Amino acid sequence: MIECACNEPAGGFVPLEGRWTYIGTLTFADATAVFDASRKLPLPATGVVDLTGLAHADSSALAVMLAVKRRAVSEGSQLRFAAIPPGVHALAHVYGVEELLAR
Repeated sequence: MIECACNEPAGGFVPLEGRWTYIGTLTFADATAVFDASRKLPLPATGVVDLTGLAHADSSALAVMLAVKRRAVSEGSQLRFAAIPPGVHALAHVYGVEELLAR
């Protein structure tokens, strides 16, 4: 059974094959709901959060990513983001949080 922390029509994390995949958009309008929904999911067993399906994002996506990363640290887990879209990567660089997302 696939559990989805999706917040239609915006988006959310979908756990599949030991990882989370993000599907949809992640903006200020839905960031709180997306993060709240993610807290109901067990962290990905592989430690990978795949952002291939992230269709549109603003700086709120960084806030969610950092919050998920903090959760992993607090639970003693490793977590890394794969396929960070160029726009989100550029925002991380501007805000000086690239290294936090890479660890």
